[in-house]
Amino acid sequence: MYDNSIVFPGFHLKFNFSPIAFKIFGLEVRWYGIIIAFGFLCGFLVSSYIAKKENVQTEVLLDIAIIATPVAIIFARVYYVLFNFKEFKDNLLSIFAIRQGGIAIYGAVIGALVSTYIYCRTKRISFLKICDIGAHGLILGQAIGRWGNFANREAYGYETNLPWRMQIYSVEAGKRIEVHPTFLYESVWDFLVFFALLILRRYKKKDGEIFGFYLILYSTGRFFIEALRTDSLMLGPIRVSQLVAVICVIIGSTIVLKLRLQYFDKI
Repeated sequence: MYDNSIVFPGFHLKFNFSPIAFKIFGLEVRWYGIIIAFGFLCGFLVSSYIAKKENVQTEVLLDIAIIATPVAIIFARVYYVLFNFKEFKDNLLSIFAIRQGGIAIYGAVIGALVSTYIYCRTKRISFLKICDIGAHGLILGQAIGRWGNFANREAYGYETNLPWRMQIYSVEAGKRIEVHPTFLYESVWDFLVFFALLILRRYKKKDGEIFGFYLILYSTGRFFIEALRTDSLMLGPIRVSQLVAVICVIIGSTIVLKLRLQYFDKI
């Protein structure tokens, strides 16, 4: 049995716990799922608080969350499978074994946006306003959710000897290695983006700007962090998340610029 502990040698920290929190009737409940759920709850509460300030009823956000959550999970899985199909081509039924891992945050965001857009059009609610409100909760949920990767011993980077390196057992290498704790990099970055969006909200001119800034800021950090990861989804020689990050920065910049020009044209 190999040593499954997580160690930060530079800080003399060691964590030794099972990825499985507990079992119910033989069904494993992993820390990953608990942390993701906690992140979702925190994000929803923050978005609900901001919604009240924007005169949007909490019930609207609850309806969107109920609809968007399963859609986001499906899109996150489809996104992962599409760009990693070689893992599933010999056993197509494994596509549905989502408990074994394999989802992508960009897929989840796309799914949430699609379902939210349809809901807003149906209810005649401002889609851009909802996106602004949801951006705060989304990035906070991402910041917390990345610790699920820590619990799962996954989403780490290349080997390094930096002071904040993380020592972990690698099944592929068959030994303990010292790597970039990329889950930590992204969590810290996401928290910074969360606070940046709260500040930017004070200077918001039109609905949609905060979501545009979310796309710019989150994707900028993800682009550089992705370059350090060893488990990137690939499209030929291109890291898919880096490609999507560039596209998101362009889209976000276009949204912010267009909305600002519209605002100043009316002054």
